[in-house]
Amino acid sequence: MKTFISIEAGPGMGFATAERFAKEGFEVVLSARSVDKTHGLAERLISKGYKAHVRRVDASDPKSVAELIAEVQKQQGSIDVLHYNAASMRKATLSEQPRDSFNHDLAVNIGGALVAVQAVAPTMEKQKSGAILLTGGGFALAPSPDFLSISIGKAGIRAMAHGLFEQFREKGIHVATVTVCSLVSPESEKPSAVAEQFWRLYSQPKDSWTVEVNYPPVNA
Repeated sequence: MKTFISIEAGPGMGFATAERFAKEGFEVVLSARSVDKTHGLAERLISKGYKAHVRRVDASDPKSVAELIAEVQKQQGSIDVLHYNAASMRKATLSEQPRDSFNHDLAVNIGGALVAVQAVAPTMEKQKSGAILLTGGGFALAPSPDFLSISIGKAGIRAMAHGLFEQFREKGIHVATVTVCSLVSPESEKPSAVAEQFWRLYSQPKDSWTVEVNYPPVNA
């Protein structure tokens, strides 16, 4: 059974994407800082007959992210799909944001993704397969001065996906991002729609791999 791990699996896109992959036979690992809330998400999956586990991770702490990947790889044998979904959605202009919080936001929004990719890549390279899926955002395309740290973070996510795509494709690893250009409420149908975009990216034949899709589609 293949393994899917979600870093910062919240009740919206994180959970919906994990459920989408669980439906396809993946064993799911949900991780977040709040394990109590995450246990509730895992129980929802288990009640539907899926295999789900919970782990704690602090996406702002490189050591925590690296240890999570190592633990799951040891227990599951490998990680077939990594979904980095962490984000610090802070409303603050340049003058409003203290330095410490800015650095923390960058650590969550892009630093943790870098560490996670570094951690999963060696094993994926050995097995010549795997997928690294990154939750992007519309602020990467249209940065906001009122949401500066998340704008920089999502620009970093997009740059990482595009920067690694060709190099990793040669190694059999599909790096891709869904650039979410819409507010996504957990109670709406949007999380499932985003999850479907991630599944479609994962399901692409290797000779047709793409690095990015926008949600909603540009022509929607």
